[in-house]
Amino acid sequence: MDCRFAFAEAPRRIYWEVTRACDLACRHCRAEAMPRRSPDELTITEALRLLDELGRFGAPAPHVILTGGDPLKRPDLLALVDHAVSVGLPVSVAPSATGLLTRERVRALRATGIEAMSLSLDGSTAGRHDGLRGVPGTFTRTVEAARDVVESGIPLQINTLVTAETLDDLGEIHRCVSSLGAQRWSLFFLVPAGRGRLLTPITPSECEMLFHWVHDRSGAGGPVITTTEAPHYRRVALQRLKYEGRSGEEVRRQPLWRGFGIRDGNGIMFISHTGEICPSGFLPLPAGNVRKQSPVEVYWDAPLFRALRQPDGFGGKCGRCEFRTICGGSRARAYAATGDPL
Repeated sequence: MDCRFAFAEAPRRIYWEVTRACDLACRHCRAEAMPRRSPDELTITEALRLLDELGRFGAPAPHVILTGGDPLKRPDLLALVDHAVSVGLPVSVAPSATGLLTRERVRALRATGIEAMSLSLDGSTAGRHDGLRGVPGTFTRTVEAARDVVESGIPLQINTLVTAETLDDLGEIHRCVSSLGAQRWSLFFLVPAGRGRLLTPITPSECEMLFHWVHDRSGAGGPVITTTEAPHYRRVALQRLKYEGRSGEEVRRQPLWRGFGIRDGNGIMFISHTGEICPSGFLPLPAGNVRKQSPVEVYWDAPLFRALRQPDGFGGKCGRCEFRTICGGSRARAYAATGDPL
């Protein structure tokens, strides 16, 4: 594998599901969230020890995203952020748009030094968004919270699910995201995991057309558009850049270049609310548990992580594809479709 696109020393991003508790009932929830916190969650002592351990990855430190469920359901969230920052870990928070996300809490998070906050917007209207989120009024709360985040000076990312139910609304959602002042818009391509098994993914031809639509809007002002569980967008973007006559040096200067190679288990690590260490939240194959093992050593040495960092060992079309090094495909989707992440 091209060493430029291998992340054997440290992940770029660590997603930590600090709780599965959440007051929403989203139809596509990966975590199959519940109203109350689990008694099996990491304790505050275990959580602080985990953050100390993640600091061992060294510089450049991985970016830790505190997610859930709803991280605000943990009363010790601010203490977790404070400690992460104190050990040199860049931190973002991905809360749910509920009554817990008040302007005061946004400001308190800003004071801790978080680097970004993300909110989910899956429809351009209340009817469409609330229909997926399962709780009336969520759209209005999301818009209000987004404005509070931007006004507080926290960089805002908006996450949007890409599925057959949302595809025809993406243009309007893009306009809404732009109007809110978000810096990034991340398109989450459906992986049939958790409650998401009940939704319909888009077709390959729809996916290809969407990738070209995204590329047409990249660099045209507004939020930076990124994809989650869709590393094959890199193939379309690279082909388009070459078609446009861009030189190799120009391609390397593109923000897209920094994401080449990143996928489940290669540059990405996920830690569950009970401490299980997985390649991503959508690839629920535990390679260890922070209660018993160091997440640093699991990332370095676990056979699953090592295999996911070697695209020449992949089977099927991904294993034969000339773009397997910079893309490698969604290993989570491979697992959901075949039972084999390779």
